[in-house]
Amino acid sequence: QVQLVESGGGLVQAGGSLRLACAASGHTFSNYILGWFRRAPGKEREFVATISWSGDITDYADSVKGRFTISRDNGKNTVYLQMNSLKLEDTAVYYCAAATIHLPSRYAREYDYWGRGTQVTVSS
Repeated sequence: QVQLVESGGGLVQAGGSLRLACAASGHTFSNYILGWFRRAPGKEREFVATISWSGDITDYADSVKGRFTISRDNGKNTVYLQMNSLKLEDTAVYYCAAATIHLPSRYAREYDYWGRGTQVTVSS
């Protein structure tokens, strides 16, 4: 069992930056593929970014590519999402997730553990 707790959300103006963190406890953190997903009001949950065990492989949704960066610190059992050049459409609840698979994945159904989410609101 892995417990995930997100932090770092908040209110930011368009063009600004936020850094989300997700702290994990439970099993060995480095054994898990990690991902960030988000759910905007009235919309389905969508993939944002994912990262491999060692951090050498990453993948991003087209909507955030070049603006967001996912990273992990296995020594601190934490995964991060650096979000720059934020847009109004980035407003959502952001969730981190962990998966016992071998390669990074965009598919929520492949993730076994989920945090409760942190709200990010981008204002004009």
